[in-house]
Amino acid sequence: MERQNETQTRPGQMPLAVREQQEDEIDLVELFYLLWGHALQIIACIILGGAAAFAYTYFLVTPLYQATAKMYVASATYNSIVDIYDMQLGSQLALDYQQLLLSRPLMEDVVGALELDAEPEAVASLVSINNPTDTRILEITVTCPDPVLAADLANEIAYQASVHLPRIMESPAPNIYEDALVPEQKSSPSYTRNTLLGAMLAAAACCGFLVVRYLMDDSFVTPEDISRYFGVQPLAVIPEGSFGAGRSRHTQEKARNRAKPADTGAKA
Repeated sequence: MERQNETQTRPGQMPLAVREQQEDEIDLVELFYLLWGHALQIIACIILGGAAAFAYTYFLVTPLYQATAKMYVASATYNSIVDIYDMQLGSQLALDYQQLLLSRPLMEDVVGALELDAEPEAVASLVSINNPTDTRILEITVTCPDPVLAADLANEIAYQASVHLPRIMESPAPNIYEDALVPEQKSSPSYTRNTLLGAMLAAAACCGFLVVRYLMDDSFVTPEDISRYFGVQPLAVIPEGSFGAGRSRHTQEKARNRAKPADTGAKA
């Protein structure tokens, strides 16, 4: 009997299951009008976020430059031993040469040749080795804040590789077919990308704040709110008059946002 009484509803009252389902639903139309009503604030956040990201990138992020030297690491030969080496080179090239080119002995020679006041490990952290697919080409790329130093390091590493690699791997000396040039343009950071990212993050933060504030507001401002949450129709509505003047600005905005979908439907 108790369970039966729980499932029964009063005349004109919405079933309990339907009421609970509606309480869990989020009215997307209301959220749209909420954000539309704060369009100016969102646009302001976009402008401020983009400006802040641009200023941070321009004043606080150090520009980096990249210089690349290229080598061909296997020469054609008719020696049978080297022919076997050439066949195996394709699968081992990227891993083997990447380790050898970044090895401590080679980096120590590079540091000594350029008379740098830096540790070999620090220099190695600036270097990346790339092996294009299905080729025997090595691209030695150096990234650092000094464009001249980037080119000097790439060329010196390529030269030292032509000395070290034949002795270590017992293979022909690699050919340096393209020297690194001093880069004229920085490789990073990208002002456009960072500005857009800052603007998007600021807009997302603003919209998130508005939505969370809206969802946390459990006050009743329209007769539809009472009907929605309690399943009963109000018998009377007190005119706003002086009572409405004391409502918070957010509550008044909430009432206006909820009234807009109804007005739109009435006009249609």
